Amino acid sequence: MFIRVYPWLDSSVNSLKFKLTIAYDGTAYEGWQTQKIGTGVQQKVEEALAKLFPSRPIVHSSSRTDTGVHALGMVAHFEVPVAEFKMTVRKLALAINAWLPEDVRVLSVSRAQKKFHARFDTAGKQYRYFVWNHTAMNPLLRHSAWQVTRPLNLQAMRAAARQLVGRHDFTSFAANRNYEMESTRRRLTRCDIKKSGPQLTFIIEGEGFLYKMCRGIVGTLVQVGLGKFPPAEIRGMLAKKDRRVAGMTAPAHGLVLWKVFYKKSRGSRR
Repeated sequence: MFIRVYPWLDSSVNSLKFKLTIAYDGTAYEGWQTQKIGTGVQQKVEEALAKLFPSRPIVHSSSRTDTGVHALGMVAHFEVPVAEFKMTVRKLALAINAWLPEDVRVLSVSRAQKKFHARFDTAGKQYRYFVWNHTAMNPLLRHSAWQVTRPLNLQAMRAAARQLVGRHDFTSFAANRNYEMESTRRRLTRCDIKKSGPQLTFIIEGEGFLYKMCRGIVGTLVQVGLGKFPPAEIRGMLAKKDRRVAGMTAPAHGLVLWKVFYKKSRGSRR
């Protein structure tokens, strides 16, 4: 006879760790992180968890998205005492979503290994940025795509994008922080531009990103497409390490944290 063993019934386990995949429309939020002024998505998730667990779990995320930026694959984790968990894992996502606003949803929940950390175990991230290149904006995309009305030279943008792949100092494409960073070198493994009718999708993948780096890259590539910069100038921008020499920062609402990658030894338990 098969007997199901629930790990939270093991008296040697003090707490349970769960991995969440979260999607949200960032339009109404001041980014992911809980804010002193304004509302962060993290606050909404923690408020929902507080309705389910008396210990009021803190949520630790893989990323910190900025004001107005969206997510389809934000990964986070939280822990609860064993004694507080009185439902199946399969029902946990439904229970959390019941207390969340409509613009935030937990897409999946799984048990996580004890040593798993949503932020420190990341191996890479993929961001996607959407541009609507047409004189008339698609009203269905007004909160999730940047409208560029003038024609864009796709060939020139792709040539420029290829020069960003690899390990570089991306200071010229990132906004300044209020503190000095240990390193401004990052490695991009992918920088592609897909076209489907008027919609352009910029796919940017790498081990890590500087503050507003993806938006700086997209803004610059769009200006290459408009003829403001030749594709060959990208290498010079990287070499100068000066934000003033690169292009504009694209608006926040076109950016989506699409996916987070993890080392194979960490993550969910089967």
